[in-house]
Amino acid sequence: MLGIRTPIPIYHFSQKNKTMLETLMNLVKQQSGQAVVNNPAIPNEQNDNVMQTITSTIMGSLGQQAQGGGLGDLLGMVTGGGQNVQHSPVTQGVQKDVEQNLMQKLGISPQVAMSIAAAVVPMVLSKLMHKASDPNDSEIDQNSIMGAATGKQGIDWMGAASSAMADGKLDMNDLMRVMGNQGGQSSGGGLGGMLGGLFGK
Repeated sequence: MLGIRTPIPIYHFSQKNKTMLETLMNLVKQQSGQAVVNNPAIPNEQNDNVMQTITSTIMGSLGQQAQGGGLGDLLGMVTGGGQNVQHSPVTQGVQKDVEQNLMQKLGISPQVAMSIAAAVVPMVLSKLMHKASDPNDSEIDQNSIMGAATGKQGIDWMGAASSAMADGKLDMNDLMRVMGNQGGQSSGGGLGGMLGGLFGK
């Protein structure tokens, strides 16, 4: 296939993203009962490999999309608290990556890979965003998701988005200014490129 992306394996992630990975893995396990564990098309001895592949692919795909022009969609999904995840371009992209990796890395048939991705990915992302926006859940927050996906740790992404939208619209110049005030610009030229992708520039 053309355009196949290979997300980063689990063991390449930094310690800062460990909580994010653990949270994702737990959510994948919770949502994989019917789609994976009780799926006659998946041998029992392959269940763990399938769930680990789904987890690492979700993490890697979120990062690739955030740094490849999908930052705005990811930011919108994170601030949405789990609503409208099903139809987000981010979810659709992650789902396709999960399908590809299940087929390529584990030899799962296209139909089975598609059904697993469709059943697990939207639910996992929805629950991840809901957890991040829940003030009573301290396991992970919205800034953690954005930091893990963009590689820009220590930035108040939610504060930046809120400040940039103070006039009711998300303006690139406003967001760049806010991020610059937080030291975001000094962390590398990649941030400007990502923000440019947010607005399709």
